[in-house]
Amino acid sequence: MRGLIAVGLFAVALGIMSTASTVSAHHSFAAFNITTEKTISGTVKQVDWTNPHTWIWLEVTNSQGSVETFAFEGMSPNYLARRGWSKSTLKPGDKISVTFRPMRDGSNGVMFMNAKRPTGEVLTMTGLPIDQ
Repeated sequence: MRGLIAVGLFAVALGIMSTASTVSAHHSFAAFNITTEKTISGTVKQVDWTNPHTWIWLEVTNSQGSVETFAFEGMSPNYLARRGWSKSTLKPGDKISVTFRPMRDGSNGVMFMNAKRPTGEVLTMTGLPIDQ
């Protein structure tokens, strides 16, 4: 009986450890080159206002004249709402310049830092909530 209890406790501990490492990996910035910032301009194709992360899809014309789509991972809707964002802050068709941290593998999925509208307004995903 003691052997079964020990095996059971070991299995539970192993499960907890594997879950903790999965959660930690989910919130890792390892996929992004956090020492590099780049800026591109384009047209908002789509905005996904969903948990756990928002996504902004931007169509960018490359140097060959072809349109590429970039996927920008952002903070959660709750986090952004506390900083003044809403579902309608960015809409399909909006022109913006985005500063981002690129993927280490060079793919078009990137970490959003901020966006600038043609009017000069800067939209950021960081900083204090607007009520502070």
